[in-house]
Amino acid sequence: MIDVVGAAIVRDGRVLCAKRDAKRQLAGRWEFPGGKIEAGESCEEALAREIREELGCEVAVGEHICTSEHEYPFGRVRLAVYWCRLETGEPSASEHQELRWVEPGEMPSLTWPPADEAAVRIISETTAGPRQENPDKPGRRDALAMPRDA
Repeated sequence: MIDVVGAAIVRDGRVLCAKRDAKRQLAGRWEFPGGKIEAGESCEEALAREIREELGCEVAVGEHICTSEHEYPFGRVRLAVYWCRLETGEPSASEHQELRWVEPGEMPSLTWPPADEAAVRIISETTAGPRQENPDKPGRRDALAMPRDA
């Protein structure tokens, strides 16, 4: 089993989606940025480290969205996806073809690896309903409101 974590990084109601590099497994598919959990790390620790290494920024890791498993030709992957909020820095695509901020309702139109599809479905369905008041921007309503203590 390959245990990995992914970040649903939210900014202004949009989610950061990362297109996999042509040289990697599942090339050209979109994914939640993240990576493998190292021995002794919690999911949250691994996710913060992976985002720092992969995107060059810092995130606050919030609530768990879901965990899914999929059998690929290279092995079985268990992916845990978490809501995240940018703390410092601007994400850069050092390990991806492209980074794109996407409206949640548009996420299903991108091509995702099978392990990511459950989180994509949850995020797009969760945000299709009434929008939540954003506590960080009074008067602004965001589809994705992270808990303030995340």
